[in-house]
Amino acid sequence: MSNNKQQTAVWIELHTTINDNGQKEFHESKQTGTLYQKGNIDVLTFEEVLEDASVVKNMITIQREKVNLKRSGNVTMNQQFHINQTTENVLKHPYGNIHMETYTTAIVYEPLSSTKNGNLQIAYDLKLNGQDARQQTLDLVIKEEDKA
Repeated sequence: MSNNKQQTAVWIELHTTINDNGQKEFHESKQTGTLYQKGNIDVLTFEEVLEDASVVKNMITIQREKVNLKRSGNVTMNQQFHINQTTENVLKHPYGNIHMETYTTAIVYEPLSSTKNGNLQIAYDLKLNGQDARQQTLDLVIKEEDKA
């Protein structure tokens, strides 16, 4: 009996770009993780080691019109991306809480397949604690671990 669920060990490359009135900031991280694919939902899990050596667990749930990014550990948040909608959440950090407003302008997702890497791109505007919005993009590349 098959429930059509697939679990794959993957390499993850995460690139974020922050555009603050023309000042661009780039972040990149590479991790190994696990991709679960079931029906029209893909779930990506991976752990990130921060500069202070603490570990943050990440879970990204990807659906056609929405993406959910949940982080737990030293940093916790549950950020939701819905196309053309504003979502709010609180980033809990050792240095305090940050109120986040996310307005998502685009989500493009190409699932991992046997012939090509997976790719998730999200474009959004982010306001932290009510400050001016900054344009951000998240670009996530998913590769099968044994093919990377």
